[in-house]
Amino acid sequence: MMKIVIVAPDADKWDLGLPNVEIVPPRHYITDPRFLHYGRCRVLNLCRSYQYQSSGYYVSLLATARGHRPTPSVSTMRDLHGGFFANYIDSELEEQIQKSLTPLQSETFTLSIYLGRNMAKRYEKLCLRLFNMLAAPLLRAQFIRGRQGRWQLRRIHAIPLSEVPDEHRPFLMEAIRDFCSSPARAVHALRPAAFSLAMLVNPDDPLPPSNRKALDNFIRAGARLDMSVQPVTRDEFAHLPEYDALFIRDTTQVNNHTYRFARRAELEGMPVIDDPMSILRCTNKVYLAELMAHHRIRTPKTVIVHAENVHSAYRTLGFPCILKQPDSSFSLGVVKVDTPEEFAAGCAEMLDKSELIIAQEFLPTEFDWRVGVLAGKPLYVCKYYMAEHHWQIYNKKAKSEDGKWGMTETLRVEDAPAAVLKTAVDAARLIGNGLYGVDLKEINGIPHLIEINDNPSLDAGIEDEVLGMELYTAILKEFRNRIVNLRSRSNV
Repeated sequence: MMKIVIVAPDADKWDLGLPNVEIVPPRHYITDPRFLHYGRCRVLNLCRSYQYQSSGYYVSLLATARGHRPTPSVSTMRDLHGGFFANYIDSELEEQIQKSLTPLQSETFTLSIYLGRNMAKRYEKLCLRLFNMLAAPLLRAQFIRGRQGRWQLRRIHAIPLSEVPDEHRPFLMEAIRDFCSSPARAVHALRPAAFSLAMLVNPDDPLPPSNRKALDNFIRAGARLDMSVQPVTRDEFAHLPEYDALFIRDTTQVNNHTYRFARRAELEGMPVIDDPMSILRCTNKVYLAELMAHHRIRTPKTVIVHAENVHSAYRTLGFPCILKQPDSSFSLGVVKVDTPEEFAAGCAEMLDKSELIIAQEFLPTEFDWRVGVLAGKPLYVCKYYMAEHHWQIYNKKAKSEDGKWGMTETLRVEDAPAAVLKTAVDAARLIGNGLYGVDLKEINGIPHLIEINDNPSLDAGIEDEVLGMELYTAILKEFRNRIVNLRSRSNV
């Protein structure tokens, strides 16, 4: 079980009655040499102030230097004092704000957040979202109602223990006990594994990157490597620093919680797949098109379409051609057009959402190559066949579930064409050193790169058909190597 150190000014008055939880005053944590070699732990910083160079600031700063995991982190302190919270408000948080506050009749509202909780149950979801946005133990958020009746987050700031009303203290103690004894820590209670991996999943995702059996296989493979692989959901953001590394098995987007998880892991110095830069690069096809062109990686003929060339772009490509939204995935947001009129209509709809979109020549093939690349080396190879009577591997309009997907065939890496493997690896290395699914079409023996996917599909019965459990083991070994390298550098 990961130890927790609570740093509070009135440490002598606390009695949580929890194992592996130590409560000390700020000066004690800062100056006692015992904490320099205390080992891996979580630090809950409840100092009076997080101002620059205050004791609260130094508690989190020194915790980071010692390899401890502080809440709040120094970067969160910076965001709180710099007013950067507006950068974190995405459509999901915005929706939760309106859902929680619309019934109110007042023009302003103040919300107290104690480790992601509030005394009023109806605000708990909003509190958890805000705590996940800025993980400081005690927060106060101020909202105002705008001109059109929509609520806006005007300010959010950390508060000291002294500003918690006496009548709220029992609830705060309960919130701290729950935080310190969360399931995220309890998974290690019987026999601590040498390594711990948070695996971010979404049970409600209709098209998850890994099916249930594949997720179970990761857990089984982890046990053989002395690694605890723990599925976590978006609501467990605050507990992310309790793990050694993060593996995202939830559909990634730049503007949702998956990117925030990746960024948090990166800021905490944790190995993470998919890393934030890979998410940014792979989820935008305009970026990929420009990157491949710059490095002379062969692709279908491609035009970046915008308002000024929308009426002429198709002349370079001919018909039929393909239009793609920059953030399209799973064959969604991708359309085939056959006439100038369809081209104009498709572009108009997509350019409503993005300043730039992609138009590509249509290269019909029986299947797409999918090469899984891990840390710059090919891991698995599949053929994804087109859905029946369709030009893509996925046909969302098919009447039956079986008819939506084309057949798949998994090959040994050494049986794939050398040119396909080389192109896939060369392209993936331009993105980063993570895990990628590289899609290619082979035309007259010449590979054409279609796209590079972060967060590639890893389904039991498909991608693991050749390697079996070794597929899962290879990925977890990569995490293990990164954790070991990180520990050796930090001597923790």
